[in-house]
Amino acid sequence: MTTSPEDLFWRLAAELERNDPRITEGTIMNGRCLRVGKEFLALVDYKGSGLVVKLPRERVAELIETGVGKPFGPAGKIFKEWLSVPTPDRRRWLQLLREGIEFVGR
Repeated sequence: MTTSPEDLFWRLAAELERNDPRITEGTIMNGRCLRVGKEFLALVDYKGSGLVVKLPRERVAELIETGVGKPFGPAGKIFKEWLSVPTPDRRRWLQLLREGIEFVGR
């Protein structure tokens, strides 16, 4: 059975929340998201985007260049610190979420 992007994301979110009290659920663009304190961290499947996670812009550019993810551009505006990873992959998504926590949690 295939896991939906939403199911995978929220299972990973629960795992991360258990280990880091700074991680909470919030809202962004009329949907659910994860935050680290007051900073946005990630959301899932915004218009088919899979995992969308906030990372340093250099890291986002690297991951796009290597084909790991795609630019995230709701309404046509590309956000240089946000990466879309459409294909659900537990290990990759968890790694990227941890990188995002380190980045936004500074």
